[in-house]
Amino acid sequence: MNSNSKRLAKGGRIDRGRPLEFSFDGSKLAGFQGDTLASALLANGVSLVGRSFKYHRPRGIFSAGAEEPNALVTLGTGGRREPNLPATMLELGDGMIAESQNRWPSLAFDLQSVNGLFAPFLSAGFYYKTFMGPTRRAWMFYEHFIRRAAGLGKAGMEPDPDRYELRHAFADVAIVGGGPAGLSAARAAANAGARVALIEQDFRFGGQLLSERPGSEANAWLEALGIELRGLGNVDLMARTTAVGIYDGQVLGLVERRDHAQASGRVRQAFTILRAGAIVFAPGAIERPLVFSNNDRPGVMLASAVRTYVNRFAVLPGRRAVVTTTNDGAWRTAFDLAAAGAQVTVADLRATLAPALQAEALRLGIAVRPGTHIADLRGGRALNAARLAGSGAETEVDCDLVCVSGGWSPTVHLTSHLGVKPVYREDIDGFAPGPLAGGQFGAGSVVGGYTTAEAIETGHRAGIEAAAYCGKTKPVPAALQFQSTDLPAAAFRGVPPARGKAFVDFQMDVTTGDIALAHREGYQSVEHLKRYTTLGMGTDQGKTSNFPALSAMAALRGATIPETGTTTFRPPYTPVAIGALAGRAVGHHLKPTRRTPMHDWHIANGADMLEVGLWMRPYFYRGAGRDVNEAYVAEMRFVREAAGLMDISTLGKIDVQGPDAATLFDRVYANGFVKLPVGRARYGVMLRDDGVVLDDGTTTRLGEHRFFMTTSTAKAANVLSRLEFLLDTAWPDLRVAVTSVTDEWAAMSVAGPRSREVLAAAFPTLDVSNEALPHMGLIGGEFDGRALRVIRLSYSGERAYEVYVGASAGEAAWRRLIEAGQPFGLRPYGVEALGALRVEKGHVAGPEIDGRTTLDDLGLGRMVGKRSGFVGDVLRRRPALAEQDRQRLVGLTCVEADARLSGGAVLFKQGETLKGHGCGRITSVTYSPTLGAYVGLALLAGDVAMGDEVVAVHMMKNEAVRARVVSPVFLDPQGERLHG
Repeated sequence: MNSNSKRLAKGGRIDRGRPLEFSFDGSKLAGFQGDTLASALLANGVSLVGRSFKYHRPRGIFSAGAEEPNALVTLGTGGRREPNLPATMLELGDGMIAESQNRWPSLAFDLQSVNGLFAPFLSAGFYYKTFMGPTRRAWMFYEHFIRRAAGLGKAGMEPDPDRYELRHAFADVAIVGGGPAGLSAARAAANAGARVALIEQDFRFGGQLLSERPGSEANAWLEALGIELRGLGNVDLMARTTAVGIYDGQVLGLVERRDHAQASGRVRQAFTILRAGAIVFAPGAIERPLVFSNNDRPGVMLASAVRTYVNRFAVLPGRRAVVTTTNDGAWRTAFDLAAAGAQVTVADLRATLAPALQAEALRLGIAVRPGTHIADLRGGRALNAARLAGSGAETEVDCDLVCVSGGWSPTVHLTSHLGVKPVYREDIDGFAPGPLAGGQFGAGSVVGGYTTAEAIETGHRAGIEAAAYCGKTKPVPAALQFQSTDLPAAAFRGVPPARGKAFVDFQMDVTTGDIALAHREGYQSVEHLKRYTTLGMGTDQGKTSNFPALSAMAALRGATIPETGTTTFRPPYTPVAIGALAGRAVGHHLKPTRRTPMHDWHIANGADMLEVGLWMRPYFYRGAGRDVNEAYVAEMRFVREAAGLMDISTLGKIDVQGPDAATLFDRVYANGFVKLPVGRARYGVMLRDDGVVLDDGTTTRLGEHRFFMTTSTAKAANVLSRLEFLLDTAWPDLRVAVTSVTDEWAAMSVAGPRSREVLAAAFPTLDVSNEALPHMGLIGGEFDGRALRVIRLSYSGERAYEVYVGASAGEAAWRRLIEAGQPFGLRPYGVEALGALRVEKGHVAGPEIDGRTTLDDLGLGRMVGKRSGFVGDVLRRRPALAEQDRQRLVGLTCVEADARLSGGAVLFKQGETLKGHGCGRITSVTYSPTLGAYVGLALLAGDVAMGDEVVAVHMMKNEAVRARVVSPVFLDPQGERLHG
């Protein structure tokens, strides 16, 4: 195990009493509780952590946060293997296994680094210019090699054994960012009486205050505020949680990581949808790098990151450091490095420096070089020296660490997700959020408050305003301040041009030369620049490269930065694992499994269950036959000859109420409903806007302004959504409320010639005579103190009744019917028999209502008559939908007595070549015990006449069956059984 060779002897926010073991590229290393993977690697002297995307140049740790472009690792093994994770964001866990990426055969010796020799040929847009020729199909040759070279890490192929969760949460005030601004906002909003959610991507709260020296006033302030917030009962402290997106209605998408403490059976990540009354944005700012030759060498780091590693993690990244900066803020890094024992040189691009800075540098033994910049760096897999240029001369300084600071960019990503355009501010030389929407507030560095005092004060004010927006106005104590040692952050402009390969986007290997080439070739818009050079298209989303790149383009165009603009920020803020988005919706949990109130009875009585949409329904009952083919025929027989009982609880049920309810039905159904009497039901068909049939169902009028609507099982959600959409957009003036009551009612159908006797025996208080309950009639009653509805309607062609009772009484009503029906031969039947019965009767269902058929196609055009004004009426009249050869519903019987039809078979006219799409298709098939033969429904071209012979060809089964075209109604065409 390697020692912590670069770990300071004391200090830091690590727990030295809790050592941790981990591995990187197979080497066993050690760290402490409170480390990140990045800080532990630096402590162990690991400077080379990855390779760049295009040139495979050696790269080291660059930052200490989510903006990290270089230190991407693959974490875990097997099913837990997850690539492209920034080491700076991984809380160190015992036994953690990490490996570097984008290298072969090893990190130290990567054969693909030869790409650097071909850099002149791999400039911006090289793939557009190279892989398009010399022939039209040249891409087919190149594609294999390009895909092998693409990507950074490799995901595991084994199933992920871990759990993920999807949660919903609520807060009055959501605060994004747990730095001084966010903490101050949380304190103010909570004291005002608001429920507060404080969201912080780090595993500690404090932001840049965590980078202060041990024993500072900042540490005391953090401790005091933490105690106060934990003592309040209305603050949810959400650490290790990243706000990855903001959406309409003050909704935040949050990802919580638990990789540091992974154990079998525990939740690895959780995605939370947080709905807030108001949002305070306090995400801080991101430090900008400086652009100079070879500025991507391992050992080049952001100045603020170096300060974080020194003070928070007690790690000294280098012994001989050069701090190059354009602002006063980076001098604090120089002071802290010197105090930790490093030899430091400050190369400040400004010619005039504050006397106080120079005096402190002199006291600490820091060499100061005003008006100086880095011209070049020397070294390969580690830094050796920096060439400094200033006052017309160049000198070389030995170093193993270069700290860079080109100012700060407010983290405007989240505030931009809903279309708020960032606005350039000259005073901070950066883009801040534009005017925010109602209920949204900014605080701290994101709005240009770069000092700690400003962050605390703006956070306090934003917390009060956000709470007040939610109606919480209790008195709030004054903001809790402390004496900070901040230095001004205003940046110096006018960075000297680089003379060698200078990188703007470290991950995607985009250089200043690429930007200049894009300018020469006309890609001058920042959006075009991004796509042509791939700038900002890596996993870091250009967090450190965006501003330097647009500054370079502005200079090339001779335009101002506001004129040049910035790219569009979209969610997610950081990459999100697919598992976190899926939550537990995987495998059988991908969709909810819905069971009817009679489900347990079906299982106990031999039902073979079938998943139909989201529902589990009886396919057939084992007592009726050995397999489905034998059972469904037997079930059809006792429905036709005695009585059958079917669970239809899965039908969509919608309660529609309001003075304009009848008008709504008149508009959404092709056939009229305004004149439907109370206590009567009507079959209806609903069309899409384009005139194609959407769904069919039955609606019963319960009262003058109340209807009970049923839909098919498969289309229930679609129909409800359609009604809500039309009421919200097309007809907001209609006084109607639609409510799904599918789960409130258990439903069962009693069908067959003895169904009336069964119903009368089961519910003797109900008058189910033909006079009291005619076909399409309704009667009501009670069962076990619950409302009972009986509607007489049928899709099987037999006399039938639909019985509705409260879901909790569903099984009891079912048992009552089974018991009462035994003397009359009542038996339960499944969906296979149900489908076969409706085929015999010629009723259309899902196979025929497939999104391509019209009313006339299905033989339902007569339902409409001369009506007009309903949805789909105009476009259903299109000439193409009325052509004579259009496929229409017909019935089919076999010409040969022993033959059988197959669903999905293609139909061909007699004598026609059996190739292509034919002239129609079989949609539904069943064996009819009544007719003793196979029959089917089909959609067949209108120029094929009744009585004609066709050939049904099933290509997959290699069969051809002769069939005759007949009426689709095979049984009781006059409806005598139905109305008996």
